[in-house]
Amino acid sequence: MSGHSKWAQIKRKKAVTDAKRGAVFSKIAKEIMVAAKLGGADPVSNFRLRFAIEKAKANLVPQNNIQRAIEKGSGTGNEDYKIEEIIYEGYGPGGIALLVQCTTDNKNRTVADLRSYFTKYNGKLGETGSVSWMFTKRGEIKIKRSSLKDQNEIYELAVETGAEDIDISDDTYALIITKPEELEKVQKKITAKNIIAEETRISYAPKEYIEITDPETGRSIIKLLDLIEEHDDVQNIFSNFDIKEEVLSGIKDE
Repeated sequence: MSGHSKWAQIKRKKAVTDAKRGAVFSKIAKEIMVAAKLGGADPVSNFRLRFAIEKAKANLVPQNNIQRAIEKGSGTGNEDYKIEEIIYEGYGPGGIALLVQCTTDNKNRTVADLRSYFTKYNGKLGETGSVSWMFTKRGEIKIKRSSLKDQNEIYELAVETGAEDIDISDDTYALIITKPEELEKVQKKITAKNIIAEETRISYAPKEYIEITDPETGRSIIKLLDLIEEHDDVQNIFSNFDIKEEVLSGIKDE
């Protein structure tokens, strides 16, 4: 089975506060803008925009916010708004590799902020290609395991829809894994079976994991990722670290 982001699992153990909800709205709006800029304002023909809108609705983003984001990104509104998607690469504590996916209207600001974060926790922001070779680009469709009868049905779903693999290492969600170019096709087949996807996205999966056994290193990693994730321009973080439960339980929030 393919492994997926240990950081995603750690994040789910952290409470989502109302104070952070506004930041979530902002990040999703930027995601919609980039999708509309790259593929146009029609979600029927622009599957990336369609997925972004679905994500927005799942996170209770108001419809007016969604529409404004589409207009800004596609250039159909009154505002002249420039935004682009960039993936930054670097090394964090313990030598872990990080890919930071950003949507930004000011590259100089974003890279300067990220460089300071990496430096603060003894990491280093690298050049393009410095760590991306350690990851595999793939499509991911996240489905609640409770929406399926059992493990066998997950396997059958993957086979019937033409997926490449599945990941059932998480107790709450199953990941249906596809080739990037086949993500839309597989997602449509899943939807046709009246199964709701919690999230559909392009992801970067590590080819190998670095096991973190030192609590201090683990603490530094989590602090760095928290700091990066709070940045308004950051959409996703992909990394190749694995912290065992017994080590994670020894890391206290400060």
